[in-house]
Amino acid sequence: MTSHRQPAVFAGHGSPMYALEPNRYTAAWAELGKSLKRPDAVLVISAHWVTRGVWVTAMTKPKTIHDFGGFPQALFDIQYPAPGSPALADRVTELLNVPVVLEENEWGIDHGAWSVLKYLYPDADVPIVQLSLDGSKSAREHYELAKLLRPLRDENILILASGNVVHNLRTIDWHDNVEPAHWAKDFNAFFSSEMLANHHESLINWDAYGDAAHLSIPTPEHYWPALYTLALQEEDERAKIYIDGIEMSSIGMLGFSIQ
Repeated sequence: MTSHRQPAVFAGHGSPMYALEPNRYTAAWAELGKSLKRPDAVLVISAHWVTRGVWVTAMTKPKTIHDFGGFPQALFDIQYPAPGSPALADRVTELLNVPVVLEENEWGIDHGAWSVLKYLYPDADVPIVQLSLDGSKSAREHYELAKLLRPLRDENILILASGNVVHNLRTIDWHDNVEPAHWAKDFNAFFSSEMLANHHESLINWDAYGDAAHLSIPTPEHYWPALYTLALQEEDERAKIYIDGIEMSSIGMLGFSIQ
């Protein structure tokens, strides 16, 4: 690994309430932020921005987006006033071999991004750009697209993907100290073991794993960001798990880095 290469990071972001209620996951994000060399900017791929085609935020002052409902007002009051980076947005469009829409008005920094960034960079002083997930692409196409972003890591850009490897809102159990669903534990363990063994093909073709995979990934938008991080792995690098757990029975909090 070159001495200046930024890692690629995946964060299982979990509940928006973590932005108000620190816990062992937010502590892991904070510790990770302290351990990293300060990047010139962060490119975020969030599960919460799914579009037709590929979009990238290009504004100088992205707004904080509260893309949820039914939570306390204190959560809606949170602002993450990090600057944007039109230069990074242009660089992303240069690297990708697909048409990219430069978004300057409608989007900003969504909670899949700021709920983690709030702990990684609490001063909100690192420029942030978000890259959308094209909802029409397959898992393979997302993985191949992500590979094209690899040069950014050697340009002191941190690439942060935010989602959840296990994400089934229909089966959430709100009771305290609830045990993980057996299928959630099963698929989370499968993903982790295959990732650590550098077996990316089985994770791209996740649906071949069977019922545990389909229950863990009823819709793919929270899983796709993990493929972006995997795709950024160079031959001389390994994946490292920095935090893990399953909350509310069916929300996986696995976090890993490539470095």
